[in-house]
Amino acid sequence: MKDLIAAEFKESAHVIESIDPDMVVKIADVLTDVVKNGNKIIFMGNGGSSADAQHIAAEFTGKYLFDRPPMPAISLSAIAPMSAIGNDYSFDLVFKRQVLAHAKKGDAVVGLSTSGNSKNVIEAFNAAKDIGAITISWTGPHGRMKEIADHALTIPSNATPRIQEGYLVAGHAICGLVERNMFGRKAVFIDRDDTVAKDVPYCDDPSKFVVFDYVPESIKRLNDSGYLVIMVTNQSGVARKKFSEETLSKIHEKMERDIAKKKGKIDDIFICTHHPDDGCDCRKPDIGMGMAAISKHKINTKQSFMIGNSDADMEFGKRIGCESIKVNEKFTFKDAVDKILNA
Repeated sequence: MKDLIAAEFKESAHVIESIDPDMVVKIADVLTDVVKNGNKIIFMGNGGSSADAQHIAAEFTGKYLFDRPPMPAISLSAIAPMSAIGNDYSFDLVFKRQVLAHAKKGDAVVGLSTSGNSKNVIEAFNAAKDIGAITISWTGPHGRMKEIADHALTIPSNATPRIQEGYLVAGHAICGLVERNMFGRKAVFIDRDDTVAKDVPYCDDPSKFVVFDYVPESIKRLNDSGYLVIMVTNQSGVARKKFSEETLSKIHEKMERDIAKKKGKIDDIFICTHHPDDGCDCRKPDIGMGMAAISKHKINTKQSFMIGNSDADMEFGKRIGCESIKVNEKFTFKDAVDKILNA
């Protein structure tokens, strides 16, 4: 029996992993613009999709991952209007009439349907288009909804439970992106060796670690401009037994003291101490450190940057959605900060 359950979990995970992340980002960008423009998001669906519509609407009006102002979203699933319209007119019109009552030009109308053919949602989409609202479908791979919607989130499965699980996970991701787009903080992620200090291979002595003289003031300029400064650094010397975590901490304490002399501050440091062969998900260019920083500090990566000296740093920044700036002996950390602040 447990093998059946494990197989079902595996199937669900495969479907979720197959969702196109570009679709998720696109829909999040559309909904961000809707909220920024003072409009609202209207969710609707039948049965389980109705429950999921209520769930996601609640994430917008309440919170998803952090405290912030509410974002305008409603679900058209209240029992009184649903039963009244269904009884007095037709179940096919339960969403259309509510859309006509609530939707304005520039609003987003999001319809959830595992089949993609829910007639009452299609009727509501047509009404929304006439009003000038943006239509967004969340469906499986079939049905008319994704063909008539302005934007379509498609879950690649023919199984109703898998589709519902997929658009709930995607809905959470969309809500998280909109939340950070609207209220997240801007940050500059920075590498350590040959970025803020000369690389001393497997440095095991704090006295050998010397911050470039232009770095403290440059970091203060970022601080003063409202950027979080987040260090993300690969330090496999711990796994290689070249130095201890205690020594590494002392090196970073010295670095922070040196930067503080010019009133600069590194807000947080994330470290991967694994060996490259360990297969971890935090060693750059993998994004584990970035994900941890984004979650902890509520970072809007669209307004953020990555400064580093390696291709791995550039790939890391690109993968978390930042603009990456590569430094070297001729284009220094100071030059990178100038570029950010003069943009």
